[in-house]
This record gives sequence, structure tokens and C-alpha cells, in this order.
Amino acid sequence: MKLGYVTAFDASDIKQWSGTGYYIGQSLKNQSIPLEYIGPLKDRLTLSLVRKSKRHYYELFHKKYLRDPEPLILKDYAKQVQKKLSNIKADIIFSATTNPIAYLECEQPIIYWADATFAGIQNFYPHYSNLCDETIKNWHLMETLAIQKSKLAIYSSEWAAKTAIEHYNAEPSKVKVVPFGANIESSKTLEEIKYSIEYRPTDRCKLLFLGVDWFRKGGDVAFKVAKSLNASGLSTELTVVGCQPIIDEPLPEFVKPLGFISKYKKEGKEKISQLISESHFIILPSMADCSPIVMCEANSLGVPCITTKVGGIPTIIKDNKNGKLFDLNVNISEYCNYITNLFANYSEYKKLALSAFNEYEFRLNWNVSGRTVKNLLMECLDY
Repeated sequence: MKLGYVTAFDASDIKQWSGTGYYIGQSLKNQSIPLEYIGPLKDRLTLSLVRKSKRHYYELFHKKYLRDPEPLILKDYAKQVQKKLSNIKADIIFSATTNPIAYLECEQPIIYWADATFAGIQNFYPHYSNLCDETIKNWHLMETLAIQKSKLAIYSSEWAAKTAIEHYNAEPSKVKVVPFGANIESSKTLEEIKYSIEYRPTDRCKLLFLGVDWFRKGGDVAFKVAKSLNASGLSTELTVVGCQPIIDEPLPEFVKPLGFISKYKKEGKEKISQLISESHFIILPSMADCSPIVMCEANSLGVPCITTKVGGIPTIIKDNKNGKLFDLNVNISEYCNYITNLFANYSEYKKLALSAFNEYEFRLNWNVSGRTVKNLLMECLDY
């Protein structure tokens, strides 16, 4: 079984799409599946046409035009893929997104593994809000065509799978859910994780916020939680990585902003792993998220996550197994009570932290995900 791995971007480059396309490929290669990378694809549509469309919709309607689902681009992607397929022998066409396969005509079965549908992210993420009618129409068409052409539509969460069935009438039998793994090469043993958990202070709570978008990822909520915990008597630190805190007061001493740290550099990767390992919780009270892989990475180091019931997060985080889910706009006191109770019964915190590592070991790593997808691929070919 050989795959033609189609992506518009360069999936062999770990810096693309936060490394997810790269790790998808690696997860399948590690299952002894030969891959032929078909990508990056060239966007040969003239920039002047795109600029004209963007200017037209903004100036006349104050709406955004996005080029991602533009049929002219997607049809050209399909031509590029077809040309490359003529030079390789592939049993399955596999993609990480729907863009390059929506208009693809080929004899091989098409399968993709994505983290969302447009129906799920429209007006959910700021980037996909206030869109012009043309972009909306084209994006829904792209999703519909990709689902119709595919033999299997694999999604990283139940939320994304549900939107495929409910909004695009995908046949439930061909929609599967396989979570993404942690984009980190963690080889920590159980004993090492136990040591890390024991090393964390019992008289001080260390929260870690990891995200590049302060408000979408809930940085304002994380700050209020840390501030309230300190006011209630539990000494708390909030370390912020990826962005600068935006608050309406001078930055308190308990907030430690470290800015952006690149995990694509050895020292950056080691620093992030150290920060996660030393923390009691990752706190990401997100307003919108598809499959935040940082939560899998936290679990890989025995760190539970405090987050929200939005998007694909409930597929990753299970209450009192590897963290805690809260409703949006819940009172800050609920976050604080949860954390305070665990510190008052610290043996329960340690059980939760070990359980988080267990969730990573058995469910949230690329080996497990790759093996699951391999079995689905073999079923498609009746192996």
C-alpha cells in the first residue's frame, strides 16, 4: 500500500501548519506505509486578480475575500496533482486538507484527515468571520465536493465530524474520528513523569498559557483566574508564552511574559518542554479552537489542561482524566474552586497528572493515531 500524500503546502517541512502536516506524514511512515509527497503546489493564479477581488469586496461591502477556496486555484491544484500522479504509482490519494482534492479526478480512492470543516469554523475564528458571499459559497462548495469524492473523511474531533454530517450530508459510515497526536518527540518514561510531578511545588500554583492569540485562546480569563487565586491566598504564577499579555492594568509580578519561543530550534523546544513539565496546568480557556495539539503535548509531560467546551477540545480533554472543561463565560470562581480543591487535596492532583500522561500514552500520540488510520486505509483496500 503506497500513498500519494497531497498537500498544498510542503508537508515535509516541520515549520508548516505548526508541524501537523509533517507529523501526519511521519505517523504513517512509522507504520511502514510508503509515502510519495505531492506538494507544495504552486498557486499560479495572478496576484493582481486576488488583490482586485480583495479590494473590491472590502471597499464596496467591507467584507473579506479569502483565496483559499477560489475555484480557479483549486482546479489548478487538481491539474498539478494529476500531472504528478502520472509519474508515480499510488494506491490511495491521501490529504491533510480538502483544498487540493476538491476538484481532483483520479482512479485511486481519496481519503483525507482534517481538523475542521468550513461550517465549523465560519464565524467561529475571527479570520473566518465577516466573509464575502463569494468566499462563503466557494468554501461550502469545496467542502461538499471533497466529501463527495472521498471514500473516507477522517476528522481529528467529534465536533468536526458532526459538522461534516450535519452541514454537508456526509454519509456517517464514511466519517471517522482519529485525534491528532502531540507534535513533540517525547520519550519520557513513567518514572520520569512521576519525578516531574513530585518536583512541582505544593505551596504555589504554576499556570502556563501557551498561545499566539491572547484573546481567542482565553488569555484574559487565564489572567483573571491567576489574579483571583492569589487574592484568595493560593500563591499563583502565570507564565505566558507565544504572545504579550493584554490587560487594563500594570503587569503584576505574578505574570511572567516570555514572548514567542520557537519550538523549531533545539533550545526553544527544550525550553518549552521544561516550562510545561514544571507547570501544574496548561490553562487555555479558548473562545475558539479546532484541535489544539499543545494539550496533547502537555499530557505527554504529565500536565493536565484547564480549558473550555468549544470546538474539538472535548475530544482531547476528558473531565478529571487529563484536565477539566468549563463552559464559556462561566464565573471565574469555578476555575478557582477547581484548582484550589486540587491543591487542598494534593494527592488528587498527582493522580490527575498521572492520568493525563496515561491519556497521552494510550490515546493522544501519533503512533496510536497512525496505527488507527493505517487500519482504516487497509479496510478501504480490503487488505
